[in-house]
Amino acid sequence: MPEHVLIVGPGRDFPARLRAAAPGTETTVICQVDFLGKVRDPGKNARVLGARGDAPEEWVALAAAAHAQHPFTRIATFGERDQDHYAAIAEALGLAAHSPRTVELVHDKGRMRERLREAGIDSTASAQVADAAGLLAFVRAHGLPCVVKPVSSSGSAGVTKVSAEAELAGAFERADGSYLGLGHSGVLVEEYLEGPQYSVEAFSEAGEHQVVGITLKYSDPVGFVELGHVSPAPLAPGRAEEVHAYVGQVLDALGVANGPTHSEIVLTTKGPRLIETHVRMGGDHIPVITREATGVDIDDCAVRQTLGETVLPGVRAALAEGGEARSAAIWFGALATAGVLDGVSGLAEAGELPGVTEVAVLAKPGAKVGGLHHSESRVAYARAVGPTPEEAVAVARAAVARLEFTVRARCEAGATV
Repeated sequence: MPEHVLIVGPGRDFPARLRAAAPGTETTVICQVDFLGKVRDPGKNARVLGARGDAPEEWVALAAAAHAQHPFTRIATFGERDQDHYAAIAEALGLAAHSPRTVELVHDKGRMRERLREAGIDSTASAQVADAAGLLAFVRAHGLPCVVKPVSSSGSAGVTKVSAEAELAGAFERADGSYLGLGHSGVLVEEYLEGPQYSVEAFSEAGEHQVVGITLKYSDPVGFVELGHVSPAPLAPGRAEEVHAYVGQVLDALGVANGPTHSEIVLTTKGPRLIETHVRMGGDHIPVITREATGVDIDDCAVRQTLGETVLPGVRAALAEGGEARSAAIWFGALATAGVLDGVSGLAEAGELPGVTEVAVLAKPGAKVGGLHHSESRVAYARAVGPTPEEAVAVARAAVARLEFTVRARCEAGATV
């Protein structure tokens, strides 16, 4: 019987990839009404359904009605938003997916912390707070610095490292909001984890977990917005194995059984500690640089597993085969000057640097730019490969440095320029 896959969320290019991977496969997309315009080639799907983001009962009802007419054989989601609806639909229709509990634990960073403490895996102190007074009480108990962030968010939006009590009120205000289309969810404060940050890309199948790549992160020291990544991360002997074991324990504790995961960790003097994890592929083109460094295409694995194929043996074979050692990096650019973007030059020169694989501008002319508030604040990036992590990063940074941005800024009354 041909497959009929229900995709929750716009799906990017994955509906087309699913149809191409298994001829005869049909896809239906269900997403928030506000994001219907992001569905690519909508007419190539069996149907496209729009639901209100604030009406969870609609999602199950609409999916059930479509299922009654044209039964779904599988369900999938390829982004962060609306994973709760994906899990609820899967449970209602009896389709294999992450459980609602797993999705809740992953999205609610406070509950995730509680679960990991219960399991004896990660003792990082944290608390959900209602106001700045709650932050102060946490700081008095656990000390500074600390990290204040939304309970559920993405792209480092609303995250602040606090080093003095006078900064707590501002940090609470930043975290106590809605960002990037995700609703307000509360404020979480955590102890600050000292050490280099990494992301860990893993793939799971039937409860088995395989780390595909460990990527070193370069982040803004205040808001933790990611500035760059390089894979494979340069690690001391034995540290990679330690990370592999730790991430496997985390995924077990959260109930992850299948699919890609993206975990962000800090290597502290006491060992790996989790920042957060996600039941999806990493952003920031991390799957691309992971593929360039390891030969494993995480996106392709997600497509094939969605269609019922066993993929973990092939992932492990590719990792064991290795091949020519090389590193892959990405570096992002941001602008300190606030204003309206007028134009960009230097793209051709940046792309001609040896080792550069891609240069792209993220902000369009007419966009408001300036500052580094979250990942959407970044205006450009460059990817590069090299024989070592250091060389790959250096080339990517050099390419971004070749770009020149023209910004129009308005002079305030009484100001000097």
